[in-house]
Amino acid sequence: MDVRTQILQAATRLFAAHGFDGTSLKDIADAVGVRKPSLLYHFPSKEKLRLAVLQELLEHWNGVLPRLLMVAAGGEPRFETVIDEVVGFFAAEPDRARLLVREILDRPADMRDRLDQYVRPWVDAVAAYIRKGQDYGEVHAQVDAEAYVLQIINLVLSGVAAASSLAGGLLPHDSPLGDPVTRHTRELIRIARYSLFRSPDDGVPRSVDGPLRIDDVDGSAKSEDRTGDERLGAGPTADAPTTGERT
Repeated sequence: MDVRTQILQAATRLFAAHGFDGTSLKDIADAVGVRKPSLLYHFPSKEKLRLAVLQELLEHWNGVLPRLLMVAAGGEPRFETVIDEVVGFFAAEPDRARLLVREILDRPADMRDRLDQYVRPWVDAVAAYIRKGQDYGEVHAQVDAEAYVLQIINLVLSGVAAASSLAGGLLPHDSPLGDPVTRHTRELIRIARYSLFRSPDDGVPRSVDGPLRIDDVDGSAKSEDRTGDERLGAGPTADAPTTGERT
């Protein structure tokens, strides 16, 4: 692994644990095992390092998005697969979730712009699938599509970010129900599913205008006659240092 990647990983871990202001460049250099001038060769300032960490995280997520879209257009159980992918992305490296939560709380204006750039496209795509499901009577009519997607994101981020505090305590590792991450994911899927999909016993006629059209990754569309669960899934400024910040 090259030094630049090691610096990004150490910065992600330390920013997530102590916050941007509570982490110094020396802390990061020490964690990597290099001198501070070597770190500054790759990242001329701590702010530039912060921006690089966020960009790497968000671009990594966007790299997952095409796979989610292909899953959504394929024959797998779409809904659970999409939730599993989202949880898995953050659970694989919980510091991603912790860092995002910290940044959203500490720098809301900056993060608002970044989330709008990187996250809105797939939020809009998932919301579009939800509205199509509403048109076909498969999704509760009262669901606010965009707000629903954001609530699921919030549940994933907060659940993964707090996992280290819950695991072994409120969610014991030796539970017969499974490990903490499995239990969190399973319950999240259950809550998300039942708050979204209508029961077949609701008695409300479904649309008979034809099968739901599924937008492919490149913008084309496919018509596939599937169940409601299979039709829905994910589509697809720098702040100045503040007082008390460690540099």
